[in-house]
Amino acid sequence: MSTPFDLSQTDELLATTRAVRKRLDLERPVDRTIITDCIDLASQAPTGSNRQGWRWVVVDDPKLRVGLADIYRRGASGYLAKALGAAQARGDAQSQRVFESTLVLSDTMEDVPMLVLPCIEAKGADRQLPAVDWSGLYGSIYPAVWSFQLALRSRGLGSTLTTLHLRHANEAADLLGLPDDLMQVALLPVAYTIGTEFKRAERPPAENIIHWNGW
Repeated sequence: MSTPFDLSQTDELLATTRAVRKRLDLERPVDRTIITDCIDLASQAPTGSNRQGWRWVVVDDPKLRVGLADIYRRGASGYLAKALGAAQARGDAQSQRVFESTLVLSDTMEDVPMLVLPCIEAKGADRQLPAVDWSGLYGSIYPAVWSFQLALRSRGLGSTLTTLHLRHANEAADLLGLPDDLMQVALLPVAYTIGTEFKRAERPPAENIIHWNGW
């Protein structure tokens, strides 16, 4: 049966869109039109009740990047040191590499050309929401975030989804003048990548994680 897509290309895009931290090109500028194009594609993602409540805050001002980087580091420092130590103690080489690269990113966050904060309108959201509402809220923004990252990858740019700045989300909101009913869900550093070849990650085979018709 014929398909409307080149599966070798789409499968490669899906399988090799990695979290990029150490291989972000901090010297090469990123044009705003590329970010706009990628967000335009991301806006095709599905949302709960077709509300389309995503908002994207894109920061390329150097002073604001410094401010966000400081907020991120304060949110990340204790956690990353503890997580790296735990990975080293259990001999988990892959996790060690992840946390070591995250520490590198933390040190250079303000130098990344674009910092993108995907947000969603969430008027009245609080910690008392039932699970179904939280699932619907995040499920209405994360598909768009992943589409954005795929669009970046196809254009030679990379990113990684970070959330540790959310420990101080109110400070980030004040820095950027965000309204009270706008919920930040992540922070994505965006830049061209140093090289464009990325490998598939080691993952368990599908047959090990599928449960047909029940557990």
